[in-house]
Amino acid sequence: MRVLLLDADHGVGRSLEPELNGSTELLSAQTLSEGLRLVAQAQWDLILLDADFSGAGLELLGRLHADGGPTPVVLLAQNPSMDLAMEAIRQGAHDVLPKPLQRGRVREILLGIEEVRRLRPLPPASGDDSAIVGTSGGMMSVYKSVARAAASDATVLVLGESGTGKEMVARVLHARSRRARGQFVAINCAAIPENLLESELFGHEKGAFTGAIARKVGRFERASGGTLLLDEVGDMSLALQAKILRALQEREIERVGGDQRIPVDVRVVAATNKNLRAAIADGTFREDLYFRLAVVTLQLPRLVSRGGDLDLLIRHLVAVHAARYGREVRAISRGVFERLHEHDWPGNIRELKNVLERAVLLANGSVLLAEHLPLDQLRPPAPDGDVPGVPLAGYAPDLSLAEVEKLHIREVLQLVKGHLGKASEVLGVHRNTLTRKIREYGLEGGTPSSNW
Repeated sequence: MRVLLLDADHGVGRSLEPELNGSTELLSAQTLSEGLRLVAQAQWDLILLDADFSGAGLELLGRLHADGGPTPVVLLAQNPSMDLAMEAIRQGAHDVLPKPLQRGRVREILLGIEEVRRLRPLPPASGDDSAIVGTSGGMMSVYKSVARAAASDATVLVLGESGTGKEMVARVLHARSRRARGQFVAINCAAIPENLLESELFGHEKGAFTGAIARKVGRFERASGGTLLLDEVGDMSLALQAKILRALQEREIERVGGDQRIPVDVRVVAATNKNLRAAIADGTFREDLYFRLAVVTLQLPRLVSRGGDLDLLIRHLVAVHAARYGREVRAISRGVFERLHEHDWPGNIRELKNVLERAVLLANGSVLLAEHLPLDQLRPPAPDGDVPGVPLAGYAPDLSLAEVEKLHIREVLQLVKGHLGKASEVLGVHRNTLTRKIREYGLEGGTPSSNW
């Protein structure tokens, strides 16, 4: 390893010598002319550049980056300001370090550079973050089922936890079907208030209700000739379920406030993270609608059960985000994989996308490092014995299912300090569903309004 130090301060070089082993060569330059000569005459693994070097540190940094050289440059500064750090990163600095140098920091950077040489480069960023990636047994089963179902017009029910990629699968079903030239229309049944959902689905006539100042075409009509995704279908009321069932059976709809029967040619894909058989048992979901929707059923696996797919997804998503944001990330350190494998991923692929998008934006070199990960988002899995066997406070075996659900929601809200978004992610339900349950169970008082 060869390191070039461009700094008139002799003390910096002396402080580095003890932490650089015999295989690392350190050369120093105290003047601009000497520094330019050394930069031009040899290949360097790392350049340490003082921000005040000959009064032209940032200018030299810009020149080194503009020349397209692969050598990472670390800018050194006495008490670096935010403006200096931001400008240095913009100019292409690998990092910005305050002086005096923290012991061991340069050695860490060199170890990272050595690791890069052993890393496989990222795959080409073909596709986007909505592409379905994976070779695990669970995903291969999904692929086969999608291939068979796509060729028909049969309704498909896609089951899986929040964030497992249900809409992605629905889009693939549409793209591989004979309806691919038609529209793909999606609606989240849990995200729209009940009194507006019927109008969104079926449309309405002018004057049908207060505020209906013009005719509205609903999602069923818009999707005619194509595919309609009913996302979070398990959160729909029984009354609306009956109307959906009729639309599927009769292949026609009526707009709210109208009496004209409108034929629709639409292929329906439904998705939910709920156990619909349990919902049928407790009377919140129609059995006849279930059988109408579940002509083909696809069960998407949780991310933590997909084994080596996690590594494939990490590499794919980092490549996609690096290309999207123009970052120079070309490889991923082993520490990133180790840290991400420690997480239990309650939000599944959606959570992984968010974590890696933030990490790529924070990366300041050609390698994604563990320090770039948003560690505040990554909760380690609970140690054995922490959760299993420990009942909720107030739990008793004779409680009803609704009472246990209330207790669990209350515990989760306390855990996340009332943050509704985090609570819905932990519970695996849509934010609107959680809001409704909080109101049903009278839990609003314990939830800070600022987090709603």
